[in-house]
Amino acid sequence: MSEPIEDIFRVVVVDDHAMFRTGVKADLGDRVEIVGEAEDVATAIAAIEATIPDVVLLDVHLPGGGGAAVAKAILPKLPEVRFLALSVSDAAEDVIGVIRAGARGYVTKSISSDDLVDAIKRVAEGDAVFSPRLAGFVLDAFSGSIEVASIDEDLDRLSTREIEVLRLIARGYQYKEIARELFISIKTVETHVSSVLRKLQLSNRYQLTRWASDRKLV
Repeated sequence: MSEPIEDIFRVVVVDDHAMFRTGVKADLGDRVEIVGEAEDVATAIAAIEATIPDVVLLDVHLPGGGGAAVAKAILPKLPEVRFLALSVSDAAEDVIGVIRAGARGYVTKSISSDDLVDAIKRVAEGDAVFSPRLAGFVLDAFSGSIEVASIDEDLDRLSTREIEVLRLIARGYQYKEIARELFISIKTVETHVSSVLRKLQLSNRYQLTRWASDRKLV
């Protein structure tokens, strides 16, 4: 008797680094079907709506609002699409933020290709999948045993990239240093800082630093 044919799940890869997307596609090979890719929030939403994949591999830090913004835009319209966050970040606020937005799992980019394929399949089939250390964040946060910064309503107004910039500002980094750290231009840093000030109704760097310190973001 022949072996049953294993399901091949349809996947969209969302990451703002083209080389990383290329590497993921090469690693996954023919074990999944890559039906689209995107580099920011707008192109991600368009690619997902055009292809309606089984699973979206979603980076947390994206231009245009972050991975959580993609999930929030898609899930009310396409609830059958599953999101698996794939990020270099293992910060608690990133994990909880994207899970609250609707992602079914969160794994870090150090994951092996075999484990990533397994995580995609499990998420597509309805399971929740987390790297072991990150699972603890989720359990602790939703049990109320730890404070997670992203449950702060003010913080929820900020994109993940804005939070990164805010954290570095609070640590005393200059704009040039932030640009180098995050691989973005100084002008983009200035734009993010202006946006954060406006959203939080603050007026200067000192107030930003104090605000971040009060929420233990430093």
